[in-house]
Amino acid sequence: MPGIFSVSLGVLLALAFAVLVIYFYLKDITQKKHSILRNYPLVGRLRYFFEQLGEYFRQYFFLGDRDERPFDRSTRTWVYRMAKNEGGVLGFGSTYNLHEAGALIFVNAPFAVLEDDRLPTPPLPVGEGYCAKPFVARSIVNVSGMSFGAISKPAVQSLSRGAAKAGCWIDTGEGGLSPYHLEGGCDVIMQIGTAKYGVRDADGRLSDSKLREIAAHESVRAFEIKLSQGAKPGKGGVLPGGKVTPEIARIRGIPEGEDSLSPNRHPEITSIDQLLDMVLRVREVTGKPVGIKTAIGGWQFMNLLTEAVARRGIADAPDFIAVDGGEGGSGAAPQALADHMSLSIEEALPRVVDALIEAGIKERVKVMAAGQLVTSARAAWALACGADFVNSARGFMFALGCIQALRCHTNTCPTGITTHNARLQRGLVVEEKFERVANYCLNMNKEIDMIAHSCGLHHAREFRREHVRMVQADGRSTALNMLYPYPLQRLPA
Repeated sequence: MPGIFSVSLGVLLALAFAVLVIYFYLKDITQKKHSILRNYPLVGRLRYFFEQLGEYFRQYFFLGDRDERPFDRSTRTWVYRMAKNEGGVLGFGSTYNLHEAGALIFVNAPFAVLEDDRLPTPPLPVGEGYCAKPFVARSIVNVSGMSFGAISKPAVQSLSRGAAKAGCWIDTGEGGLSPYHLEGGCDVIMQIGTAKYGVRDADGRLSDSKLREIAAHESVRAFEIKLSQGAKPGKGGVLPGGKVTPEIARIRGIPEGEDSLSPNRHPEITSIDQLLDMVLRVREVTGKPVGIKTAIGGWQFMNLLTEAVARRGIADAPDFIAVDGGEGGSGAAPQALADHMSLSIEEALPRVVDALIEAGIKERVKVMAAGQLVTSARAAWALACGADFVNSARGFMFALGCIQALRCHTNTCPTGITTHNARLQRGLVVEEKFERVANYCLNMNKEIDMIAHSCGLHHAREFRREHVRMVQADGRSTALNMLYPYPLQRLPA
């Protein structure tokens, strides 16, 4: 009997398999949408299978350590080591191509700064003298805007706790202020996006009472008016309805389960003067520093901004400008905009700094830079260009364990960072990951200082453009101060 049963089961399984094959064969050969399946039934399905999984096969088996995009394996591995506090030491030489266009080469001093002569990188005040409650920023490296909703509860918790331990700030992103941003006790910059999530009234307009409510939290140190972000200038944020949970809907002030679509700009801001009017309004209501975040497309915006400040008075200037390069992109974005819209941070940052120097307001307006600045060398380059701070989103995502699965917008993130699926979030253990967030930030700051000391500088805020060179298309390097000469001050401060 057991033998007969096993034979019968085998026959049934074979029949079931045959029926399944016949079903899909007939389905493929009769359908009219896909030419490959119609001409090559069954076998053609392999094409779609490998097309779907191709990016993952390439990531692990075929691409070299320096080949991948948006971040190659070597860069990701470096961040993982920083986050695990394993150091950035390697053996037998670097795989970094010093002859490739865009490569960074720092100018080492013949006599580096001795350990006893090194100075701590000083903190910088933001908004001092121009608002009731300025704040002192302690860290060069900080957490860039990532909204609760775009990233998960345990991700925000880990970032908040890690930022508190490292002494850096966390930007809320446009999704509003959640309890998880506050629970770690770190400094927080509250971002005001085009939809005014978290600070909007019933009609979606900016609410003074909501601003005061947010500003009442001592750890909220500043407000940031977001004009655009590097991944998608001219396109508002998109959070699919499947990720708009009851909690997220309450924080944002929107309906549960519906797509969260931000306008592509602030409806009430149509000019530089209206932008500065909003900066003043938020500053007066909250008493705290107010800046703007924007991608840069050319000279016009900064020229108009500095001319308006010269006309209105230096007190009307934003307290900071967060410059987002076109290579930014922790959130979902249309490919046409992600690929082709706005200048890269390499071009945008010097333009912004030069405009502020020409206007005589560089000391008044602090500059934050973002755009794939996830390594200490890239961050040091930004400081040499004239940035005061460096913001990173994806660097801290890697610190949380991101594997660059490219599923941020699908709610299926395998590491639990950008999903609200409780089963997947379980993999992100806050008690473990917040330590990695802190390690990454602290080690980034430490290595930036190490590069400064090798350049003969006492601390990282002494970086200037002559301390770094960039390799050109012919394989030869050019000093940054030759590519972007420091301008003369033209407008009275």
